Amino acid sequence: MTTRCGFVAILGAPNAGKSTLLNRMTGAKLSIVSPKAQTTRFRVLGILMRDTSQILLVDTPGIFKPKRKLDRAMVNAAWTGAEDADLVVLVVDSKAGLKENVREIATAIGKRGGRAWLVLNKTDLVGAPALLPLIAGLNELASFEETFMVSASDGDGVIELMDALARAVPEGPYLYPEDDLTDLPDRLLAAEMVREQIFLQTHEEVPYGTTVETESWQERKDSSVRIDVTIFVARANHKSILIGAGGARVREIGARARTGLEQLLERRVHLFLNVKERAGWDEENARLRAIGLEDPK
Repeated sequence: MTTRCGFVAILGAPNAGKSTLLNRMTGAKLSIVSPKAQTTRFRVLGILMRDTSQILLVDTPGIFKPKRKLDRAMVNAAWTGAEDADLVVLVVDSKAGLKENVREIATAIGKRGGRAWLVLNKTDLVGAPALLPLIAGLNELASFEETFMVSASDGDGVIELMDALARAVPEGPYLYPEDDLTDLPDRLLAAEMVREQIFLQTHEEVPYGTTVETESWQERKDSSVRIDVTIFVARANHKSILIGAGGARVREIGARARTGLEQLLERRVHLFLNVKERAGWDEENARLRAIGLEDPK
């Protein structure tokens, strides 16, 4: 039996729907999702088995103009994911169209060379006539082998994309066990579940001024697990917002994150959250390494 295996990097501007697409294709909540831009901070590997192909989907942070050390590390993670891939898939928000940031990313992909596909997402929100000029404009900037029109939120067109990826990855042995979904450690997945709830339940600069780390993971005799997680905030007022009146907000963040973790881990979870102020965490190499990032400078 001939098997295929290859890395597919999913690139795009913030909020293009890359993480939603990854989760849709793998059928699992591997990459956190929120309506806010720049939710994904590091590369997330999703392992998709399709026929005799193992497709290693690499969800990357949205590419934007960096300001902080954290920002630089996020953008560097995205482009590093592209360099290591057999195929690059540019995901574009069809409704947003050919904005300057999308134009810059497509131009960089064109200069990079290598195999690249174009995926227009959110096509359920845009009439077909508007898509043709968008496709033409993007192909002027990079030579895309294939173009797909999908809706990651409802799954329209995703099956066709997965089938095409299965045929496109190179021949070779599988690199991961067939029943694996990701290479992310459970400790990091737990921290990400908490961070997702911070993005969903807080507003303005608060989610961007926080980072989350799993401090301890204790297996219990009844097969449940105790997870202690620390939320680091950049400002004192962020801490008070996250905790909420009488601790109501942090309890709700913990409750919803625990529900998601129990579904993912398929067992009972005892989740305990602690909020600490740590000014300048987004400029600390140690904090960046804790979430799998490296500053390129």
